[in-house]
Amino acid sequence: MTVRTPLTRRSLLGLTAALAGSAGLAACAGTGGTSEQGGDAKKLQFWSNHPGSSKDLETQLIKNFEKQSDGVTITLVDGGQNYEEVQQKFNAALSGGQLPDIVVVSDVTWFNFALNEQITPLEDLFDKAGVKAEDYVKPLYEDYAFGGKHYALPYSRSTPLFYYNKDMWSKAGLPDNGPESWDQLVEWAQPLKDAGAPLSFVTGDGVGYLDWIAQGLLWSKGGAYSDQYTAKFTDPATIEAATLLQNFKKTGLYDVSTDPAPVFSSGQAAAMIESTGSLKGILDGSAGKFEVGTAFLPGPEGKACPTGGAGLAIPAGISEERKVNALKAIGFLTSAESTATFAEGTGYMPVQTAALESDTMKAYLEKTPQAQTALDQLPHTHSQDFARVFVAGGGKEIGGAWDKIIQGGDVASVFGEVQTWMEPKLAELAKKAK
Repeated sequence: MTVRTPLTRRSLLGLTAALAGSAGLAACAGTGGTSEQGGDAKKLQFWSNHPGSSKDLETQLIKNFEKQSDGVTITLVDGGQNYEEVQQKFNAALSGGQLPDIVVVSDVTWFNFALNEQITPLEDLFDKAGVKAEDYVKPLYEDYAFGGKHYALPYSRSTPLFYYNKDMWSKAGLPDNGPESWDQLVEWAQPLKDAGAPLSFVTGDGVGYLDWIAQGLLWSKGGAYSDQYTAKFTDPATIEAATLLQNFKKTGLYDVSTDPAPVFSSGQAAAMIESTGSLKGILDGSAGKFEVGTAFLPGPEGKACPTGGAGLAIPAGISEERKVNALKAIGFLTSAESTATFAEGTGYMPVQTAALESDTMKAYLEKTPQAQTALDQLPHTHSQDFARVFVAGGGKEIGGAWDKIIQGGDVASVFGEVQTWMEPKLAELAKKAK
């Protein structure tokens, strides 16, 4: 299986012109709305889903920006409850509505906007806005590379993280660390149940981003959703890995939830895999109940954890002055000081290298050692499979398949249907990339 790195995205050079008019992609990324919109360049709109319940924090960062912005203001707009709803709102604006100046784009939504030239390549603006690309954590920045340019700056960036109830771990006689493999996780589930855990393990369901975190399971077993442009849903290793999760569910020791964090933090589950961006809420929810431990995802280092989360992008269809001021604002919202504050308030990873050495971050990590795990795991992560992040609707299709598998559907048949759906879409991408 090919090693996944963000640089493989550069192989997609040439897709923009070829696929910008594609009906299938336009359905995902909006149609029209690319003519330049004017408007007051000093009155910016920021569309966000407030990742990690961060609305109050975003509001404070905006106030901090406005204090030094020379009259530029930002109105924070509720873009939806999740990344997909922000995408839908942005799609509607691209079809003829009023465009924002800054918009949250997730790991699975940014690419088609870039492909259809509906968000701005930031290289055209860096010097004018005084923002330096080299200040950002390279693996997170490179996740937005396409055709030799970058289309977002990292913002609420995360990886999945293994969370466990240390008190329950101790009662079950388990070592104070996460499991080394998914097989060991299954083995540990019964002792946890015997020790009194209502549920040993929980993850999100298809709506709760199981399609994201399950990549680690597949990779750890030698499977994948795709190897670049080749769909791998019917690969024996992929089927084996998915069957492990299905069988785990059948034991009654593992279950899924659209929002697993409250299930874990209330003590109803002994362990879970969830975003690093949920850390603050989990620690708050479990306070006074039990001590939370964090660990790498089960599996070999470098073969178990995908990157994820969201960045901030600028629509292509607004005036140049609005774009420059928008990037100035993004630069402030993701600056070393701001990202350290955002990380402390949510659990998301700091996106600027200087933030790691800041007093704010050092104090946070000393107070919250669970957050160090995500930073230690970051060098061992990989960008996600093309099938999930480059194919329009790929994540939703895969998530629906996981729901069927968890509910007992035949793994080979369910993933066989996704294979059939996915193959022509990946083939089209591969053909246009040549």
